[in-house]
Amino acid sequence: MKLYSNEIVFRGHPDKVCDQISGALLDAYLKGDKNTRAGIEVVGGKGKIFITGEVTSKAKVDVEVVTRRVLKNCGYEKAVEEYGIINNLGVQSGDIAIGVDTGGAGDNGMMFGYACADTKEMLPTAMVILQKFAQEYDKLRLKDKRLKSDGKAQITGEYDKDFNLKRIMTFTICYQNTEKERAVTDELLKSIATKITGKYNIKIENFLINPTGRFEIGDFESDAGLTGRKIVVDAYQSFANVGGGCMNGKDPSKVDISGAHKARELAKEILKKHKLRWCEVQLSYAIGQARPLAIYIDSSAGNIEPTEQMYTACEPRNIIRDLKLGNICYEDLAKFGHFSS
Repeated sequence: MKLYSNEIVFRGHPDKVCDQISGALLDAYLKGDKNTRAGIEVVGGKGKIFITGEVTSKAKVDVEVVTRRVLKNCGYEKAVEEYGIINNLGVQSGDIAIGVDTGGAGDNGMMFGYACADTKEMLPTAMVILQKFAQEYDKLRLKDKRLKSDGKAQITGEYDKDFNLKRIMTFTICYQNTEKERAVTDELLKSIATKITGKYNIKIENFLINPTGRFEIGDFESDAGLTGRKIVVDAYQSFANVGGGCMNGKDPSKVDISGAHKARELAKEILKKHKLRWCEVQLSYAIGQARPLAIYIDSSAGNIEPTEQMYTACEPRNIIRDLKLGNICYEDLAKFGHFSS
């Protein structure tokens, strides 16, 4: 047996709030112009929300209105009412457009996709548990004002030689709250976690809840947030390799987002076709070039040779069309991780 850990941050974690603002702004621009080119970065904290990056679009978006709407939905009441919002967005370089507008990749980079046979979602059991827990926490905090939005959770699991989760040794929960009736809210969260893990016949041996003893001051009052700082949570929570680029706030010509989603789709297809336990796909690109530089496929059965059809399918323009990436909600993807099904 071996111990292995993974984590998720709640929707109200400062970094995730910045991811959601980036995603919401991208959605607004794409709604008005499907050919929008964007790379939107947000930093928040200590009374300010600073929005920077590049947007080239025919759409007109009220950046402040969108930002304050996301802050409100995330439970950041003080930030909604009092924070100053600085719009520092510029336009994307025309040098990039030379290669991208003709169908080339929006950047260099490598992206990873992963799938496994552990769950119906084709994701690791512990990852699915934490995603469901974060989603349930968010529902509960909307109803129970003793809970605030900031927080995170972590599973330290015991795994067998085939890396199957056998039990959870420690379920760690850090959640911002009013510190009123803490014993009651702690038990509520234990109950939610136990109910979720029970569906997978997984027993929790021990809980660690707010291990410092107190978590009343949180969100942008205690910590800064930054778009793209939670790329492991956005992807596979450490169960697979992670590419070098953030997926939030970028239009789908940027292969950081489109390539990562295509790699995931390929991993799922290959897993099912070959009846594998797990499969990992790496795609790599050069800016302005449509054809991937390489497709590397590793799996429980060893390396698998990519086909020419895969190379064609992985050209950015084909990915955007096949996965309908111009018509999805990027704000939603930024909430609990990009891959949940």
